[in-house]
Amino acid sequence: MSAAAAARDAGLAPDARCAPERPAPGAAVDRVRAVRTRGQRRRATVAIGLVVLVVALVVVTLTLGPFKVALVDVVRILGGEQIPGATFIVMEQRLPRLLVALGVGAAFGASGTIIQTLVRNPLASPDVIGITAGASAAAVLGMTVGGLGAVAVAPVAFGGALVTAAVIYVLARRGAISGYRFVLVGVGVAAVLNAVTAWGLTRAEVTEASRALVWITGSLSRASWDQVPVLWAALAVLLPLAALAALRLRALELGDDAAAGLGARVEPAKAGLLILAVALAAVATAAAGPVAFVAFLSGPLARRLTGGGVSLGASALTGACLVLAADLVATSLLPTALPVGVVTGVLGAPVLLWLLARANRSGEGG
Repeated sequence: MSAAAAARDAGLAPDARCAPERPAPGAAVDRVRAVRTRGQRRRATVAIGLVVLVVALVVVTLTLGPFKVALVDVVRILGGEQIPGATFIVMEQRLPRLLVALGVGAAFGASGTIIQTLVRNPLASPDVIGITAGASAAAVLGMTVGGLGAVAVAPVAFGGALVTAAVIYVLARRGAISGYRFVLVGVGVAAVLNAVTAWGLTRAEVTEASRALVWITGSLSRASWDQVPVLWAALAVLLPLAALAALRLRALELGDDAAAGLGARVEPAKAGLLILAVALAAVATAAAGPVAFVAFLSGPLARRLTGGGVSLGASALTGACLVLAADLVATSLLPTALPVGVVTGVLGAPVLLWLLARANRSGEGG
């Protein structure tokens, strides 16, 4: 008896014996749904953990320092009670510095993630590709050549960052933005701007050069209540726009062809997201100077925590944690107070070297 006849006698189709078992369509959908649910649950857990960490750093920042304030007294002061000495320390020194640090960290974190995702390169952060260098050069020239005060320097730094980003975009764009071309052009522009900054410092008086040097290192020592409304008003506009743009950013993360297939206008979307990222970096730099490597570290750390994928919220919270922790170390845990940019630079430089070494090993370094 042939195999076909035997199969027919058994009530099977001729090819049923050898056909592989196929999962039901519903089972595949259930698996996809389960994976998505696990990812959403993990992102929510990470977000809650980062919020708890931010709150813990806020409490430690308000209570620790050369003049320690009990947590109970901090709560009383925030409630409006006057405690001689402690009220001035908390309300006039620590709280405005804390609010500026939170805003600066969140802005740098979101900005770095947007740019790194757009060009699909972990090296493409505002401090590596020269955007913050443009803000620094403009600020130093404004202080040393133009004689501008601390209040007038902030908008000048903002303008310098925007102009620098426009120059990098024009030089790097050839039909489409290429990741490594964007980074290389940015590094070259940053080198030129660093030379301009050094030239401005050589022309300055000692006091002006000292003030400019602290600013371009990245420091929260200038933080005051005058800065808080301006910084947070800008973030109240930019961060919601970044949240709305996150969906477009996730599509672009899949690649230009996939994003176009999903209905996205790729180049206009990239240009809009780039403008948003530069505005966030410029606002942060204008408030505290170019705090090194916060934008560079926040995105990769957030990806590790969430298990991959773009999460601007996690990146912003990670940036806020980095700036708060670095400022706490710089002001309270070291024998001599340092600018916050020195501590973040010490943290970020080894990571940058590791990424460059890994790129060379994989043949991506050019």
